[in-house]
Amino acid sequence: MSSESTEVWAGWYRDRQGAEAFTIAARGGQLRTCIRGVEYEGATFAAMHAVGTDRVLSSCVLEWDMPLPVHADGAVQQATLSCLLTLGEPTGPGAPLNRADLNLTLHYGGTAYESGGAEGDFEDVLNRIRQQLPPGAGLGHREPAGA
Repeated sequence: MSSESTEVWAGWYRDRQGAEAFTIAARGGQLRTCIRGVEYEGATFAAMHAVGTDRVLSSCVLEWDMPLPVHADGAVQQATLSCLLTLGEPTGPGAPLNRADLNLTLHYGGTAYESGGAEGDFEDVLNRIRQQLPPGAGLGHREPAGA
């Protein structure tokens, strides 16, 4: 049995057909979800594709919360990271999406630290929040590593 852990987060998927609850699992740098009976996986949210095909997850909004430890003054406190990802249309067969906008909000210590809508991978956008934290506070590591 592997010592690698799996993180699972619940959220909402929205597209032109409506909204539905979904879960995201992250393990070993891979993300996995099932939406309307279709399994998707990938190293980043913007690169998730239907298993066994080259069809990418697109034209939708994903929203989920994940716990995130914050280290401050020698103690660890739990915070909540709210994630909102808007995925655009594919630019062609096998081509990247025309947009993948990620907005993160960290709820910690009675304050909301926002990244603002931005393109980039998960860690790049999370760094915008790191820069806003009070002196001596830092974020613990959590998957996913990409967006």
